[in-house]
Amino acid sequence: MSERPHTPLLDQIARPADLKGLSDRQLVQVADELRQETISAVSETGGHLGAGLGVVELTVALHAVFETPRDKLIWDVSHQCYPHKILTGRRDRIRTLRKKGGLSGFTKRSESPYDPFGAAHSSTSISAALGFSVARDLGGNIPEGLGDAIAVIGDGAMSGGMAFEAMNNAGHLGKRLIVILNDNEMSIAQPVGALSSYLSRLYAEEPFQELKAVAKGAASLLPEPFREGAKRAKDMLKGMAVGGTLFESLGFSYLGPIDGHDMDQLLPVLRTVKARASGPILIHVLTKKGKGYAPAERADDKGHATATFDVVTGKQNKPPSNAPSYTSVFGNELVKLAAKDDKICAVTAAMPDGTGLGLMAERYPSRTFDVGIAEQHGVTFAAALAAGGMKPFCAMYSTFLQRGYDQVVHDVAIQRLPVRFAIDRAGLVGADGATHAGSYDIAYMANLPGMVVMAAADEAELKHMVATAAAHDDGPIAFRYPRGEGEGVEMPEEAQILEIGKGRMIQKGARVAILSFGTRLGEVKKAAEALAAKGITPTIADARFAKPLDRDMILQLASDHEALITIEEGAVGGFGSHVAQLLADEGVFDSGFKYRSMVLPDTFIDQASPKDMYDVAAMNAPQIEAKVLEVLGIATIGEKRA
Repeated sequence: MSERPHTPLLDQIARPADLKGLSDRQLVQVADELRQETISAVSETGGHLGAGLGVVELTVALHAVFETPRDKLIWDVSHQCYPHKILTGRRDRIRTLRKKGGLSGFTKRSESPYDPFGAAHSSTSISAALGFSVARDLGGNIPEGLGDAIAVIGDGAMSGGMAFEAMNNAGHLGKRLIVILNDNEMSIAQPVGALSSYLSRLYAEEPFQELKAVAKGAASLLPEPFREGAKRAKDMLKGMAVGGTLFESLGFSYLGPIDGHDMDQLLPVLRTVKARASGPILIHVLTKKGKGYAPAERADDKGHATATFDVVTGKQNKPPSNAPSYTSVFGNELVKLAAKDDKICAVTAAMPDGTGLGLMAERYPSRTFDVGIAEQHGVTFAAALAAGGMKPFCAMYSTFLQRGYDQVVHDVAIQRLPVRFAIDRAGLVGADGATHAGSYDIAYMANLPGMVVMAAADEAELKHMVATAAAHDDGPIAFRYPRGEGEGVEMPEEAQILEIGKGRMIQKGARVAILSFGTRLGEVKKAAEALAAKGITPTIADARFAKPLDRDMILQLASDHEALITIEEGAVGGFGSHVAQLLADEGVFDSGFKYRSMVLPDTFIDQASPKDMYDVAAMNAPQIEAKVLEVLGIATIGEKRA
């Protein structure tokens, strides 16, 4: 454990109100100490480092100027909220970040009144801030009161269409609303698209460098001595293609760009806005992700997400890998297939490395598309690529693909377009918690007519499924796989193209059959070993497909056994529900046949290690063993609950 930093002034800050009596120079010192405390804490817990380091000064300034929690400070995505948590009464728990029973890595309403709106997905903050503003004006009443609403949104999150939907509505309503555009030219990966280029031009122009454009578009808000200079700045910029014109056209007054690490700029502007703003206003703040910590500043992702690390060197403490990650297996197999087929292309939404498409982008940049944080657009874009004769792989995390579900239904499934959905982070993902758990994609994909849905039991199976998806041109197809390392199985040289809708037998047994869909198969095998010691040998099968089901295999399992248990890393309504429907339609239950389905419980499971989360879900080997004993009538009620 590294030595804790010396933070004499920060030690006096128990809550934001304690900042009110400090001078501006002291606030600068608080920011310096807060940065060191954030680095120290994350070195012990791991987590999202770079984003928080980029907003340290902004965090201090906002809490010093505004009256939180009465004023609602809403962090978009909230990767950057660790400094905010330290200042808002949670410093004593900051080294529990992302751990079981500890602080969430994101803002969370149940954790603190200083977190007025939970987040972990992108582009929601302006909508939420507008909602608070309207609630305030309609007389809404909550314990801490309703004051100003301040949304802090990054330039990456501004590529999400929801942000502009909210700004359009805010401009129409004209409510007092403060939006801070935290422009660090980074999201998780490098930002892409026309908006990013537009923002870059805003501060590349010389007049902005010289004048800092402290009040462009909002001169009337400033004290009298500043107004003439601001008017001259605005006059100089009339007719130019840069400036705040995009935001002003949406009904916002525009201030900026200003240096987000310079308290001498931040504090006067925020104080002026607090005192004078009437309608919606956007403050454009320039920051650097990873600011103040050299290893983060040097990293390609600016220290976006890190394991625990040595503070002095920045070297991360990562355990040695025993098997390739599922994500890398997907990415490598896709590149191999793309080398043979120039129609294969790939689409992702601001996650090229997270989804394994970094190598594809490097080898085949003209066939790899990062659409920004815009899942809806990404899905429809992929649909049209398929309609145009290409073979698109749409690679998104399960929890993010939810944002494009209407497009999956309307633009892909109804038109039976052969989009290949690579669904990463399937199942329970660990420290990111419920917001990032891939709990629902089996249910929301398998209920669509014509959709093929696969789940890999191990990394070799994933390799086969990537090839199967590439070869499938008869409608859409999806394959899901978890975060982290594979099972350590032997990898085949060449992938096999699987027969659609056909599973595989793993082990022949008697009395009870276990039909696994996804990577719980490893836990099923462990449970079978424990059962063998009790004289019970279950049949084990790998379904491979949730849609279409392997009807012949399932009905044969039902015919040959007293009971059937299905298990999947997804919520109710998924694979097990489809199996139950088949068994019911075929009258299997009429003979007294027993069926049990092991699915994720009907609750959101908080952050912990994946193993601990699956313990909570009752889906690890001991619980599978207990389920077999129960269905065979061997376990007592007390034993089941033990």
